[in-house]
Amino acid sequence: MFNWLEKHPFFFAVAVFVVIAYAGIVEILPDFADRARPVEGRKPYTVLQLAGRHIYIKDSCNACHSQLIRPFKSETDRYGAYSKSGEYAYDRPFLWGSKRTGPDLFRVGNYRTTDWHENHMKDPTSVVPGSLMPAYKHMFSKNADIETAYAEALTVKKAFNVPYDMEGMPKLGTWDEAKAQVKAEAEAIVNDMKDQDVKDAFERGEIRQIVALIAYLNSLK
Repeated sequence: MFNWLEKHPFFFAVAVFVVIAYAGIVEILPDFADRARPVEGRKPYTVLQLAGRHIYIKDSCNACHSQLIRPFKSETDRYGAYSKSGEYAYDRPFLWGSKRTGPDLFRVGNYRTTDWHENHMKDPTSVVPGSLMPAYKHMFSKNADIETAYAEALTVKKAFNVPYDMEGMPKLGTWDEAKAQVKAEAEAIVNDMKDQDVKDAFERGEIRQIVALIAYLNSLK
């Protein structure tokens, strides 16, 4: 058999490819499947966090900020532990990014506060002198789209078996139940903010975009 293969280079190359491919599949796929599962403690986004994520995408925050910490000391020293594939299990779409005009935000919830984000989004240079980032004052006057976020949560729950409502996971429930949960989550953020217009809007039952965005940024840990 081996003598025959040596005399037929094409078939020899095919045989080598098959053997290597099979070995690669046996070695890689089980580990790949394991790493694709959510890491322990990872939870789906709440409805308010999803609404903030929509704003993050709509305003192209991912054009200047990556969410992918590479396993290099220079990155882990600055941003925290390197990213693992299972940490993106509930991200649709991924927001890895392709450049960093600004810093990586994958673990920004570990070292920035609601108060910091409020000041930064209203006037970036007030907290980061020389910042190139524009101000996003419109987020303080426009309402977050909670209904679309709730619809997305329902869709991914059914389509991808996202474990909403399981023990230890965010609760989804009916629309009325979701609104109550959004209100409670938003209230904790609004209480830590200084902007009076945002506070007054919340008292009227309105949730500003900045509140939803901060909820999303605070979840990135």
